[in-house]
Amino acid sequence: MIRFWGSPLFAGQPKGEVHFKSNESLNPKISLFRGDITKLEVDAVVNAANKTLLGGGGVDGAIHRGAGPLLKKECSTLGGCETGQAKLTGAYGLPSKYVIHTVGPIVQTGSVGDRERQALRNCYWSCLETARAQQLRTVAFPCISTGVYGYPPSEAADVALRTVREYLDTHGSQQADPSETC
Repeated sequence: MIRFWGSPLFAGQPKGEVHFKSNESLNPKISLFRGDITKLEVDAVVNAANKTLLGGGGVDGAIHRGAGPLLKKECSTLGGCETGQAKLTGAYGLPSKYVIHTVGPIVQTGSVGDRERQALRNCYWSCLETARAQQLRTVAFPCISTGVYGYPPSEAADVALRTVREYLDTHGSQQADPSETC
């Protein structure tokens, strides 16, 4: 069972196919939250950034506004970020300790192919690897690529949850306690 906190995502119980067996040691590590990611007191929030890392709209803009000008200054030293990669910075004015920036795929035609799915998977995996390397325990993810990048939200959520679960299955209790923020 995945825990939900914040405002309700939907009424009633989720419906659909079960993709993973219940795992009592992993289940408490994943929570879904609907709200403002810039207000979360976690080890790291993930920024759905553009390739320059210098701020933009949506979550990217909100994180940059919340963190203040020092975030942009640090980001300007990183040389950008390619799709599927992750880069770590301080969080500055945010209540989190760090920001993990990742660049999601752009869905041009409205239909998602294997290339976009793999690129989105790489975003989540790279962020979790970055968190693990820094020994970060709590990570809050936004829904990556679902805004102006055009990835359908339900398909993006499927990739996100599958990837996080696969990562936790692989790395078990030694890994972070990610939250999915949509």
